[in-house]
Amino acid sequence: MSPIESKINKLPQTLRKEVEDFVDSLLKQTELKKKKPKLEWFGGLKKYREKYTALELQDKATKWRD
Repeated sequence: MSPIESKINKLPQTLRKEVEDFVDSLLKQTELKKKKPKLEWFGGLKKYREKYTALELQDKATKWRD
């Protein structure tokens, strides 16, 4: 048995559940960090390329999100 397991086994059952929940949250965070971002939006503003500068599009995008 590893040192961490023996420490967890000394805890009351209610605290063991907290430890399990904490470990699950750490694992979930790790999984989220491993995921590559989806670039579904990539090229979504192509139709505006000739009409606006990058700065103008940035400003418009900010307003569209609000």
